[in-house]
Amino acid sequence: MAEQTRGPNEPVPAGEALDENKLIAERRAKLAAIREKGIAYPNDFRRTHYAGDLQKDHSAATAEELEQQGIPVTVAGRMLGKRVMGKASFATVSDPGGRIQLFLQAAALGETYEQFKGWDIGDTVGASGTLFRTRTGELSVKVTALRLLAKALRPLPDKWHGLTDVDTRYRQRYVDLIVNEESRAVFVARTRIVRALRDELDGRGFMEVETPMMQPIPGGAAARPFITHHNALDMQLYLRIAPELYLKRLVVGGFEKVYEVNRNFRNEGLSTRHNPEFTMMELYWAYADYRDLMDLTEQLVIALVDVVKPGARRLGYQGRDHDLATPFRRVTMADAIVEYNPGIDAARLRDVDYLRSWCTGLGAKYDKGDGAGKLQVAIFDHTVEQHLLEPTFIHAYPAEVSPLARANDVDPFVTDRFEFFLSGREMANGFSELNDPEDQAARFQAQVMRKDAGDDEAMFYDADYIRALEYGMPPTAGLGIGVDRLVMFLTDQAAIRDVLLFPQVRPEGG
Repeated sequence: MAEQTRGPNEPVPAGEALDENKLIAERRAKLAAIREKGIAYPNDFRRTHYAGDLQKDHSAATAEELEQQGIPVTVAGRMLGKRVMGKASFATVSDPGGRIQLFLQAAALGETYEQFKGWDIGDTVGASGTLFRTRTGELSVKVTALRLLAKALRPLPDKWHGLTDVDTRYRQRYVDLIVNEESRAVFVARTRIVRALRDELDGRGFMEVETPMMQPIPGGAAARPFITHHNALDMQLYLRIAPELYLKRLVVGGFEKVYEVNRNFRNEGLSTRHNPEFTMMELYWAYADYRDLMDLTEQLVIALVDVVKPGARRLGYQGRDHDLATPFRRVTMADAIVEYNPGIDAARLRDVDYLRSWCTGLGAKYDKGDGAGKLQVAIFDHTVEQHLLEPTFIHAYPAEVSPLARANDVDPFVTDRFEFFLSGREMANGFSELNDPEDQAARFQAQVMRKDAGDDEAMFYDADYIRALEYGMPPTAGLGIGVDRLVMFLTDQAAIRDVLLFPQVRPEGG
């Protein structure tokens, strides 16, 4: 019987629903019988070996060698395959390390063998025995003791079709992980990537810290926050949109190289690249600037590629190879706009009326109060970003859209800020930090005016952060890397929800 593989609001055909309900009822009856005989869900079983380790450690052992050694093992896991053949049977057990075959004989197991015949695919079992190799060469366990550890009351999806409905995979990730090896591999890789990212930063002398997720003033990014209420203090709080302002307070306090692998929350729409709850790595580095961060970002990306494909300098993503051997390209936003918009006048890229006309002609959205900087970004987002397939740093972002970045000393219209793009997506954002408290206060005030004019993503005025800067923050550079998007690229996944164990979805039934 195949598990339902349709959207949550699509009705289940009456016959299929009855069939599944019948299977569940049969399994509940089996569980009731087990309860009558004793403990239905025992907790005293302990494994000694994992399937993957056994397969690896004994891959070269011959049947004769295994028979002579008589290696005792105790394994446990979910039963994903079962073949009953009279007085002897086979079963396949899956654990976190892989899969291994069990060989069961009535003569060795007695009454337990008869009980095993009634067990179901999906049940969790434990088995003890010795390793041997079958006539077909498969490493197996010749079982001398067998126990049912957990009864599965719901049937797994049909093994030939698996759990293929995307929406169901996201809602029932636990089933997805049981039946889809590819999904398990992605999340194992994600853990390795995040661990390697931490190792790289720790090795460079950065200290990992934790900052508040609930904040009285949301800051560090232009985004709509989620709002909550603290009952005891009777005050409104915001789920953080970024840890930036707290991490920079730590730089003021003397922690000159800090980072956080953090969960951020932004009240925005869902897409293949956006989830309202997501993971960022954010770091701050005193006595460094945005150019140091571009070097560091390139080194980190190469190091993380080595995690999933050691030594590779080309990596495929969604059917296209990407060159990671050539030094990553660096180009200003203005030059990129000119490159991808033939006919635009480079000399008029700060002319508001001229830029508005270009936005209108392109169909790029903008607001009435947008200055030349925001209009440039509107054109960039509409015409350039999707073409940045190879690793590219876009730098010299307008100050208008960079309220926390240091203005360029030669041209204060732009800031010493970059964004890193790969496969047409922004992966990282970094800049030389604004450490002038008076300049920062003026920029916060400009953001407040934008918010008063209706910009829901404009920043609040954070007086305590200004006070921290007034104690003096050394020249500092800050970097944020989108962990989810980078994992998407490194594991060749098309959507952000494919790299989140529990992505945000609508409740079943709407």
